[in-house]
Amino acid sequence: MKVVVGMSGGVDSAVAALLAKRAGHDVVGLFMKNWEDDDDDEYCSTREDLIDAAAAADRIGIELEAVNFSAEYKERVFAEFLREYAAGRTPNPDVLCNAEIKFRAFLDHAMRLGAEKIATGHYARVDFSENRFHLLRGKDDGKDQSYFLHRLTQEQLAHVMFSVGGLKKTEVRRIALEAGLPNHAKKDSTGICFIGERPFREFLNRYLPKEPGRIVDENGNAIGEHMGLAFYTIGQRKGIGIGGAGEAWYVADKRIALNELVVVQGHAHPLLMKQTLSAADAAWVSGKAPDAASAHTAKTRYRQADAPCRLAKVLDSEIRVDFSSPQWAVTPGQSVVLYDGEICLGGGVISS
Repeated sequence: MKVVVGMSGGVDSAVAALLAKRAGHDVVGLFMKNWEDDDDDEYCSTREDLIDAAAAADRIGIELEAVNFSAEYKERVFAEFLREYAAGRTPNPDVLCNAEIKFRAFLDHAMRLGAEKIATGHYARVDFSENRFHLLRGKDDGKDQSYFLHRLTQEQLAHVMFSVGGLKKTEVRRIALEAGLPNHAKKDSTGICFIGERPFREFLNRYLPKEPGRIVDENGNAIGEHMGLAFYTIGQRKGIGIGGAGEAWYVADKRIALNELVVVQGHAHPLLMKQTLSAADAAWVSGKAPDAASAHTAKTRYRQADAPCRLAKVLDSEIRVDFSSPQWAVTPGQSVVLYDGEICLGGGVISS
């Protein structure tokens, strides 16, 4: 069948394209350009990534098309990113990018090209059983990306191939090396896609005004001044600007109405621990909420081990999740994602 592969210039998507070609499919590579506000500065790697994607496509023996989704990205992802930060929350744009760009705008474009499936280099898997598609964790626990994909729908999963999801990262690099792919040793990209490796506050300050206010301790005593609540996140330790003796200071809360940043001392301070959270805008892979009476596991950030929990309340798109043990630095704006063993069930955006 015809498969359009999203090629980013990295080794994972290149191997995804290679494996699709080896499986006998008619493969076309597609490079997505999603950001162009400062495409010529030192932090943007779009041109270098396109060159790497083209070199890999040439080696594999497939065509590569470049498509510009920057307008869609700015409207659907970046605008929401700024709205969330302005409201004092810490959004996860990678989750929104997958739902709105990589598996919507890209999927729609691929279908117009006549594709039956799209493939990406994500570390996740798709299974079909009991008359529905299931999103599964990637086999490499250290690279599993199902957290970022938890908003995908049945319709989207019906058209997706995660070609490297059943492999370890070391295997992916070995396959790339043996196939002579020029990006076999390319370093993995990190950070938010449109920010790259640039200083985060410097970038955010371009778009959001600074609104200084008081930094207070748990008792409401003023101990410093912040530059604007948007520039801090729950659990943050570095860059707060408070010194002195004793344990390190951490951001524990943002009092939006008072424009106050609450900080506490010590990584295990009670104000940094939450056993129950609420989340909104819930999305479920199966199309319906899982059984609230069942025991599940969940994570409230990507680099986190699963924790046992129960889905305590389901009301339209709002949920409450009760954990068996307190979770550290639960952050409004981030996603809570629920699992049933290997199956990613979906999740919601943490509100409190």
